[in-house]
Amino acid sequence: MGAVNAADLLIRKSGIHGCGCYTTVPIAEGTHIVEYTGGRLSKEQADELYNERADTYLFCIGEGDYVIDGDSVAAFINHCCEPNCETDEFDEHIWIIAQRDIAAGEELTYDYNLYDGDDDDEAPCRCGAKQCRGSMYGEEELERRAKAKAGELKK
Repeated sequence: MGAVNAADLLIRKSGIHGCGCYTTVPIAEGTHIVEYTGGRLSKEQADELYNERADTYLFCIGEGDYVIDGDSVAAFINHCCEPNCETDEFDEHIWIIAQRDIAAGEELTYDYNLYDGDDDDEAPCRCGAKQCRGSMYGEEELERRAKAKAGELKK
């Protein structure tokens, strides 16, 4: 198993959501697979630009002051609650990294761990994993939302 070239990644229909990113070669655990690239927008610009769109390819950088508007194959990597990849940010670059050995033909996934969205947006998850949370939001955000909802019910 060696380095991954862009030609080794394929975008095709996914059972998780829309299109997904698949590898055509085996990938070793720890491999930096692809960088999440695209234009950089402020959070406000992204909110305005994507206000009415259901599908977005945004990746939050740093403390959330701005996002990368994905324009590479990495933008097609779907969420999974039991992913085969993870993300790592260094020097304001986002890399998708294999967190286990990945076989040729597998769809690449990482946990979106969403934390910032409209309270009425449930961001349903369709990953089908045994430990699926049912949402692309992370555990902390799901707990916050549950507490907020419980507080509303008490009123």
